[in-house]
Amino acid sequence: MILDSLQNAPKYYGLHPNFKKAFDYVNQNDIANLEEGAFEIGEGLKLIVIVGQGNTKEEAVKGFECHDKNIDIQISIKGPETFAWKPREKCVNPNGDYSDERDVRFFHDAPDTFFEMQEKQFAILFPEDVHTAMIGEGTLKKIVIKVKI
Repeated sequence: MILDSLQNAPKYYGLHPNFKKAFDYVNQNDIANLEEGAFEIGEGLKLIVIVGQGNTKEEAVKGFECHDKNIDIQISIKGPETFAWKPREKCVNPNGDYSDERDVRFFHDAPDTFFEMQEKQFAILFPEDVHTAMIGEGTLKKIVIKVKI
């Protein structure tokens, strides 16, 4: 997992061929005013705009998840937003089977840590990162860019 500010995004372009394209999209668009929904923004790149009420930690960890085929780049637009995290190799209590169609695997495990992401910060979450988000108060807005591996 990587947590940083948008101004530092170029440091991570070399980690995946589509990271530069993903962050270029963010820099070239008014992300604060994007409409809620899911959009293809390039080959192997899907943008999801999420607006919703923040959850409690207890409620959010019911969606403790990871992905096999995608890397998440999650960017806070209106926050702050708290995330829960644990390395996948430490998760031992699956919550159902892997969904190939949705590329998601859920776990009942408790997170190792919580961290807060401020507006204009991002997290890069790899398949090894079990996570959940949207923890906070009031209305939160974020974008998630799915980067196909």
